Amino acid sequence: MKMSDSREVAAPREVVWAAILNPDVLKECVPGCTEMSGNPEDGFEATVVQKVGPVKATFKGQVSISERDEPNSLKLSGEGKGGAAGFAKGGAVVTLEPSETGTKLSYDVEANVGGKLAQLGSRIIDGFAKKMADQFFTRLQEAIEGPADPDSAPEAQETPGEKKKGWFKRAIS
Repeated sequence: MKMSDSREVAAPREVVWAAILNPDVLKECVPGCTEMSGNPEDGFEATVVQKVGPVKATFKGQVSISERDEPNSLKLSGEGKGGAAGFAKGGAVVTLEPSETGTKLSYDVEANVGGKLAQLGSRIIDGFAKKMADQFFTRLQEAIEGPADPDSAPEAQETPGEKKKGWFKRAIS
């Protein structure tokens, strides 16, 4: 399964680059991620709980970063094993280009699954993979930019343990 997309992020490339390499940001952005540890040089280890169709599984896996061309592009590669549910593996080439509003983030994603997950059919898997990629990059954008209207996201709406939108950009400012 392959897909490509791009989005505008209202921040300089260096800020977006730093966010992509930060384990705290990655943990917040990966849907279902319960644990994330490691660093960009050695790779990250993650635990992700996901439900794909009728199959719910806890995936334990690794993510590595290669082909780094700071702050222009990088390749994320990952593989997770979900026990009896099967496995998922894939990668994304992420490109950052300066734009009038900040940074244009483009990505090309390729994903594969095996085991019980593969038996669900390509329509379910493709839809799930697209949803996961969209959620990841939307959460990354929100972690960097913050809410479009700060008054619409008062602190009272923040759930315990959840970081406010735009927290990464404020943290490095």
